Amino acid sequence: MRLKPHQLFLFFLPFFSWVSCQSHYQLVKSNRSEYNINDRLAVDSGVIKTYLPYKQKMDAQMNRVIGQSAQALTKSDDPETLLGNFYADAVLTEAKKIEPNIDFAVPTTKGGLRNDLAKGNINLSTMFEMMPFENELVTLKLKGTDVEALLNFIAVTNGQPVSAIRLKIKDKQPVNVLVKGQPFDRTKTYIVLTSDYLANGGDNIAGFSTPLERKVLGLRVRDALINYVKLQTAAGKTVNAQLDGRVAKL
Repeated sequence: MRLKPHQLFLFFLPFFSWVSCQSHYQLVKSNRSEYNINDRLAVDSGVIKTYLPYKQKMDAQMNRVIGQSAQALTKSDDPETLLGNFYADAVLTEAKKIEPNIDFAVPTTKGGLRNDLAKGNINLSTMFEMMPFENELVTLKLKGTDVEALLNFIAVTNGQPVSAIRLKIKDKQPVNVLVKGQPFDRTKTYIVLTSDYLANGGDNIAGFSTPLERKVLGLRVRDALINYVKLQTAAGKTVNAQLDGRVAKL
C-alpha cells in the first residue's frame, strides 16, 4: 500500500519532533571571572537612587532613641554579668505578661550575648545588634531531673544568664539552688522560659530534650528586650542592672 504525501508527513511527524528536540550545541570552552566588591568599585548611581529612600527610612527607625542605660552593661566569662542579668530579667518580665506561671528563665547562653550595652542612649539598632536573630520565646515544663541536668550544665560552663533562680558553683557542681526563693526539689516539675534555639538543643544545652509540655509564647526575644526598654523609659526610668550573686562560685 502506497502512502499519500500527507500520510507520509503524519507517519514521520514523531521522528521529526524527536530530532528537533535534540540539542545541536556542544560546550567547547568555559571562562570564569571574579568581580571584587570593594572601595575601588565604581559607584552605580542608578542603584543608589533605587535603594536610598528605603535606607533613609530604615536609618530613621534604627537610630531612634528608645531608652537610656545608666551604666555600661558588659559581658565576660564570669559566672554572673551585668549584661546577662539585664537580658534575663528583661525577657522574663515581658514573658510573664503572657505566661505568669514561669518559675525561672534561662533565655540565652553567654554566647548569645552578642554586644555590650554602652552607657547612654539606647537606639533601636542597639537592640538588633544585641539580638540579631529571630528567636522566639518558649516555655518548657520540665521534670525535676531534667532541671537538674540544666543546673549541671550551668555549673560546668561556669554560669549562664538566668533569672528567678540562684545557685552556687562548687567543683563545677550546682549547690544551694533556690527557685523563686525556694529550695530546688528534683521531685517537682518546673516551667522554664528559654528561646526556641536553646529549646531545640542549641549551644549543647542539657535538660531541654524531653519536656512534658512546650508552649510558644508568640514573642520574639528581641521584641521582649525592646518592649522592656520602652516601658522603663515610659516610667521615667533608665535601664540598669546589678550583680546580685544569683550565680557565684564557692
